[in-house]
Amino acid sequence: MTFSVLVPSSLVREAEDKREATRKLGYVARAATVFRADRLVVFPDRDGERRWGGGFVETVLRYAATPPYLKTEAWGTRDELEYVGVLPPLRVSSRTGSGPERPGSLQEGIVTEVGPDGRVRVNCGLQHPISLLTPDGLEVKEGERVAIRISSREPVRARIVDEPLPGFEVQRADLPDVLARPDAGVRIATSVHGTELSVGRLTELVGRIGDGDLTVAFGAPGRGLPAILDVAVEEVAAGGGEGVEPDPGFDLWLNTIPRQGSETVRTEEAMFASLAPLTLTE
Repeated sequence: MTFSVLVPSSLVREAEDKREATRKLGYVARAATVFRADRLVVFPDRDGERRWGGGFVETVLRYAATPPYLKTEAWGTRDELEYVGVLPPLRVSSRTGSGPERPGSLQEGIVTEVGPDGRVRVNCGLQHPISLLTPDGLEVKEGERVAIRISSREPVRARIVDEPLPGFEVQRADLPDVLARPDAGVRIATSVHGTELSVGRLTELVGRIGDGDLTVAFGAPGRGLPAILDVAVEEVAAGGGEGVEPDPGFDLWLNTIPRQGSETVRTEEAMFASLAPLTLTE
């Protein structure tokens, strides 16, 4: 299963200062971590951006997704990261292998040096960078992040593996391109104007998703997906995902907070409220 979460570059448009914008992005990263998103994609909404646009949003989210032991080496000092001290820790669960072919925990490392004979030095959170062999067919370069399986820390026994890294990957991409990916699966747009999520509809939807792929998109504060995509709210309310013009490529427009008590729901709040039911199992 590939689980993708989509947020606009105008995500922090209502933040009063950079500190608050950074804090908000920390909650977005927490939601992506809690619900085990594989990809957190930032799509452009340049008309809705204010002081901090897609570059700032992407950088802070990438920093948040970086393991603590790699942050200094991977990022150094950057203006966008002035207030990253307010970011909450993600505490990504270590992925443990199963069976004799995948023993040990999976974690992220960064290549610090490429040597001869297929060996590289990798910083992966141990006391010192370690020298490892590169698997056949896998080419890495200095500064690249790789997945490491550590089966023992004393003595150190580890290997580079060709597997997805723990946590989520941050990308920037156009919304139509993301929705057209082969692993997009069931594509859901969240909107107050969408079809209300009921117990019956949720049961049907969870059964439809099953162990398949899922993509869920969110809007920005005061600027929902219909406004971002230039889709009339009447079309969304009438079609519920079918017959919406112009068609962005969603299968369903869904109101995941049908009894909304606030005039606006912040993106990070909508993520927790929406992803909780959508990731339930049968």
